[in-house]
Amino acid sequence: MEPVLKAIFDRRSIRRYTGEPVSREVLTELVRAGMAAPTSRDTRHFCFVVVDDMSLIHKMAEELPYAKMLLTAKHAIVVGSDLSLAHGGDSTDYWVQDCAAAAQNILIAAQALGLGACWTAAHPRPERASAVRAILGLSENISPLCVIAVGHPVGGDKPRDKFDPAKLFFNDAGKH
Repeated sequence: MEPVLKAIFDRRSIRRYTGEPVSREVLTELVRAGMAAPTSRDTRHFCFVVVDDMSLIHKMAEELPYAKMLLTAKHAIVVGSDLSLAHGGDSTDYWVQDCAAAAQNILIAAQALGLGACWTAAHPRPERASAVRAILGLSENISPLCVIAVGHPVGGDKPRDKFDPAKLFFNDAGKH
């Protein structure tokens, strides 16, 4: 199987980590993968914040209800948009789509590098986005989409085949 397809099919949301550190070089490579994602009108409006300061990790784990895995992952990548640069700004959802593509690239790259990762939402919950913005000192024009926990997985999580042929249509999905 092609390595990229293997990484896609094997990827899982990992919530248990060893706590072993991930180097800043590897974290930077994950962000590089995120930056390779497409953006509407090629505006390149992304904003990535790599977090490896445990005091900030603890604050995010406290404020984000589904982010407790950050405590053992010990690393996070916040994927956001500088809405002053994004096509349509905050009046459209193009920034959400663009940032989701970037986040998916990071998740797949983490899998390909033997790491675990898990996306937890900031957007569309205003209280979560505000918490991330406050904890990291982000300006109001930066809108965080998600916080991705990154670390070395404990192991034991097996990939599942999620393919469902009943949801595949050629040419017309209206006749099912």
